[in-house]
Amino acid sequence: MNSNVENLPPHVLRLVYKEISALAADPPEGIKIYPSDEDITELHTAIEGPEGTPFAGGVFRMRLVLGKDFPAVPPKGYFLTKIFHPNVGHKGEICVNVLKRDWKAELGLRHVLLTIKCLLIHPNPESALNEEAGRLLLEDYAEYESRARLLTEIHAMGASSGEPQDPNDGPQPKKHAGDPLKRAGPSAAAVPASLGNGASGASTTSSNSSSSTNVAGKKKADKKRV
Repeated sequence: MNSNVENLPPHVLRLVYKEISALAADPPEGIKIYPSDEDITELHTAIEGPEGTPFAGGVFRMRLVLGKDFPAVPPKGYFLTKIFHPNVGHKGEICVNVLKRDWKAELGLRHVLLTIKCLLIHPNPESALNEEAGRLLLEDYAEYESRARLLTEIHAMGASSGEPQDPNDGPQPKKHAGDPLKRAGPSAAAVPASLGNGASGASTTSSNSSSSTNVAGKKKADKKRV
């Protein structure tokens, strides 16, 4: 999605920067903020699944996108982590009144984040984007809870959830190759030379041939001297 930094007036950008800085310094409980230095019109967050819900124990990544008419027009919210919820569409779009008819410019981003977290506690099946989840919530809560819990365990728990992985994280290749036999383990040292690396065998054969040639030449020279 394209940035709207160039489309927002300077005074709005200053207000957005100030609010995002305040959120990063003092985030709402259970919500982590990942501001971008390059584009403040797209705010990435991670919301902890509230206790007592099918989402408990999960971490749900989400983003808010500020359009060119913000704050006159509400931001758009998207879940990046797959979730089974009546008010979250199949593409992650979020349907909540504060992002629609109840929006007011003075509400701010903190209010939006808290409202979305509350939506995990109190879904609204009357404005469902996921009709199946909305129907199950009303007709068969046990099945709804089971489905929501299953997707939470699959998508919102473990290494794939929470803060996006840094490309520098995880095991890195060794800078020094070291002794190849040590890297290969003790079994490599026990392999006979004839069954070892072809290049090594060729090198040994070449060395032996060269040595034999030198010996033969030396014998001829000794005969001539005699």
